[in-house]
Amino acid sequence: MTTSNVNGNWTMVRGAAATAAVLAAMTGAPAMAAADGGEAPGKGLRITRFLGERRLPHMMKFKDTTVGGLSGIDRDPRTGTWYLVSDDRWRYDPARFYTGRLDIDRATGAFEGVKITGVTTLRRPDGSPYPGFGEPGSADPETIRFDPRTRRVLWGSEGDRPDETHKGIPLSPMSLGWARRDGRYAGRLDVPAGLRLTAEHRGPRRNYGFEALTFTPHGIAAMVEGPRYEDGDAPTVRHGALTRLTLWDRGGRARAQYAYPVDRLPAAPKPPAGIADSGVSEILAVGGHRFLALERSWLEGVGYKVKLYEFDVRGATDVLHRESLAEGARFRPVRKRLVADLGRYADPAQNLESLAWGPRLKTGECTLVTGSDDNFDAREVTEFLAFAVRGC
Repeated sequence: MTTSNVNGNWTMVRGAAATAAVLAAMTGAPAMAAADGGEAPGKGLRITRFLGERRLPHMMKFKDTTVGGLSGIDRDPRTGTWYLVSDDRWRYDPARFYTGRLDIDRATGAFEGVKITGVTTLRRPDGSPYPGFGEPGSADPETIRFDPRTRRVLWGSEGDRPDETHKGIPLSPMSLGWARRDGRYAGRLDVPAGLRLTAEHRGPRRNYGFEALTFTPHGIAAMVEGPRYEDGDAPTVRHGALTRLTLWDRGGRARAQYAYPVDRLPAAPKPPAGIADSGVSEILAVGGHRFLALERSWLEGVGYKVKLYEFDVRGATDVLHRESLAEGARFRPVRKRLVADLGRYADPAQNLESLAWGPRLKTGECTLVTGSDDNFDAREVTEFLAFAVRGC
């Protein structure tokens, strides 16, 4: 076995034990550390200023809907309108997205407020809303992007499937779907066979589907939150995991796929046998080959941990046609580096699941916004953190 670090040296993986050893080395490499408590020096994207935090009230009402569970955000650069998708599965209201404003002063960078201005129900091809949790064909919206070219939105549903803890859940497809601004169905991307949910120990795990989506200069990219069954175990405190980034062209054809190394758990849950959930909750293109990734963990008795990474697909192996990343596979994963530990900007850290570009400032800095999903839980909040960045 030849081990690998995060800079993308060749990897030989033979079986689950070898995979664990490789990922422990990859996710614990000193190269991932950053100076000054989290910001990465040198080339690449770097945070220059924290512009502030703004929140929405818990369980606020807007046009007879309950605002919460905001899992994806994006901005129309022409109008300045923001799009925010809720992962509510008809616990309160049907699958929907909101529009609104995030006011960032382009002269000073001051983050002055957040306001919801509209709500739109997402529709199935027959025009009906998507069914709720536990029903066939239900949707689990987790990410959204606005397409300036077509003036439509592209949104990702994590779908659902049965597993050992949810044996009675019907199979609902994981999807990336187009919608008009009025919520009407406008088509969907073709999901590669290896990323389709099944009722077996094959394909993506339950709650490890599409959470991350972005447009690139020439196409579309999406990442599943965590490893498929064939690609190894979920992260633990001893080892990380491998998940997959897929690239599509504008016609909706999958063109390439790359292995992304998810960190091992940043701490053990309390108690040690407690619940732990960790993976990539959003990505954002920086250019044609560079991306940002939010790695988010929830650890029972500890709370949330969130880090922002930059990664580059150049030099990585295309694994689109590889059945497994855990059995006798020779490949090179993407290279990644830490940009910031986002836990330093809000205490306690929240469930950050969204990431988007805001307006460019008059200083030439870009603005970067991340937002949290409060899970409709009074112990959590819907917050937005804004940053000025360079290297964008």
